[in-house]
Amino acid sequence: MTAGRSNTDSVSLHWCTPPKYVKVIKEFFGGEIALDPCSNEYSVVGANSEYRLPESDGLVLPWNAPTVFVNPPYGRDRLRGTSIINWFKKCQDTHLHFGAEVLALVPVATNTRHWKEFVFGAAEGVVFLYDTRLKFLEKGGAIGKGAPMACAMVYWGSDYNRFEYFFLPFGAVLDLRPLQGMEIGIPAFALQEVNSK
Repeated sequence: MTAGRSNTDSVSLHWCTPPKYVKVIKEFFGGEIALDPCSNEYSVVGANSEYRLPESDGLVLPWNAPTVFVNPPYGRDRLRGTSIINWFKKCQDTHLHFGAEVLALVPVATNTRHWKEFVFGAAEGVVFLYDTRLKFLEKGGAIGKGAPMACAMVYWGSDYNRFEYFFLPFGAVLDLRPLQGMEIGIPAFALQEVNSK
């Protein structure tokens, strides 16, 4: 959808997922995407069910679907008082509460609270995409410039091996399962010392 590289201010552009990623996401999900909670009129995702920003707020509506693909707004939504951390939390909650398989195309910001809280220690896997500057579709068409930041696909689900198989051609895939349940920022040896006392 709108990777929303702008806020919901006076000028809003719809930055849509590149078709090569839509194709592999559909293949990974067995042929179709059940829900796209961040869709727009230019989206090429073609999910069975779509919530279109800004008319339908995907953060408020339910995500009770077997497969969910999220390309969230990357900036802060001043009107709703939300930011990308809210989308990360909804991804994790959807997997935990409904058993949904969730993929999210997001900016790489490993030093942020949303990565530490909802990716490391929570997600199953991540692929850091090889595209130096991922070229989103702007209002459904190709644009000359790529994104100003590196991007990743984060996976909240239960089949890491399948995730790795499908996404390895697109980037460096990391298994995050060993981090699940850990307090990120605390070295493993320190946790072992605390737990042994």
